[in-house]
Amino acid sequence: MSESGRRARVAIVRAGEYDPSLLSAAIAKAVRLTGGLETVIKPGARVFVKINHLPPPSPPERGIVTHPVFTEAVISLLKAAGAHVIVGDEIETGAADGFLASGYREMCRRAGVRLVNLREEGFAATGCNGRLLSEVYLSRIASEADVIINLPKLKTHSLTVLTGGVKNMYGIIPVSERRRLHGEYPDSDAFSQMLVDVFAGAPPHLTIMDGVVAMEGEGPAGGSTRRLGVILASRDTVAVDATAAAIIGIDPQDIGTTRHAHQRGLGTGSLDSIEVLGESLSSVAVSDFRMPASASRRFLRRVPAPLTRFTIRQLSVRPRVVEHACAACGECVRACPTGAIAINDGTAAIDRALCIGCMCCHEVCRYDAVTTERTPVGHVVERLSGWLRALSR
Repeated sequence: MSESGRRARVAIVRAGEYDPSLLSAAIAKAVRLTGGLETVIKPGARVFVKINHLPPPSPPERGIVTHPVFTEAVISLLKAAGAHVIVGDEIETGAADGFLASGYREMCRRAGVRLVNLREEGFAATGCNGRLLSEVYLSRIASEADVIINLPKLKTHSLTVLTGGVKNMYGIIPVSERRRLHGEYPDSDAFSQMLVDVFAGAPPHLTIMDGVVAMEGEGPAGGSTRRLGVILASRDTVAVDATAAAIIGIDPQDIGTTRHAHQRGLGTGSLDSIEVLGESLSSVAVSDFRMPASASRRFLRRVPAPLTRFTIRQLSVRPRVVEHACAACGECVRACPTGAIAINDGTAAIDRALCIGCMCCHEVCRYDAVTTERTPVGHVVERLSGWLRALSR
């Protein structure tokens, strides 16, 4: 429950396809249910639209990025409200133009708005009263905007289980800083605490989640697409993430970013304190959403302390190179925060002594040449957790 005693409001609206006219109506309905755009946007406001534009460069059909048609529908609403819109994310530049591959360059040209790689405008050191960070380098565009609209993609994540609205704001700090922090906070719980520190530095004013086509399995880039056909919207980003978790069958408190943000009063992570508008949770929930291997680690909060260290070893997920699929492109080498990867004899090789299991290599590989593995005991626990989850539904 918020400090004012009011329940957080999350709108759930169905949208089965990325059809422009259908999406525009559905997103407009979702925003209206949350109180209306006029409560967020004033005419002439500078609005930064934070998309999820994760590597590797890919077409929207792969489900890695917020779909450009989804973003275009949001832009239309914002422009009708008189906003000056900038769309962007912090992405690495290379031989392939990620914004071109995803369709964002063409979409933003068509919509008549500016598309920005956040590094183009730079970052500024900003003090934050975080649990782990005292200072973060925030995008100047995000910091100087009157309003931030957050457009996350509903996806699983190989380290944090779910990536949603809170984690999407991690993209407002430099890639180099993100790599450093991955290395400093390899534990999923500490990493989630750090993500909440960044989120607290620039909390969005409105979050609209693209759950039309989600990603299940080993997300956020290497999983499989799953058509859910939903849009979630709220002024409370944490409540959006909690609702999304419930839809795919996860206790919101088992998601570190949701739990920590809720505990700090940055949003509502308890379903009992969320008013769902539009479609009911039960009508859109799915019972067979495939989780990443890291999902079984959520049981660690219930494991007796003497067994925790052993259990962590068994449930820890590590990357493994699929040699026949590796193109030796070197993206994983550049992404690794600890220098654990090298190209040897035409394929990537991982030094287990240096690997911290952050899964950055898995995230950036465009050839699906990095998969996940764990111990045999870990596999048994993973199957057991899936069985228990299905039984509880």
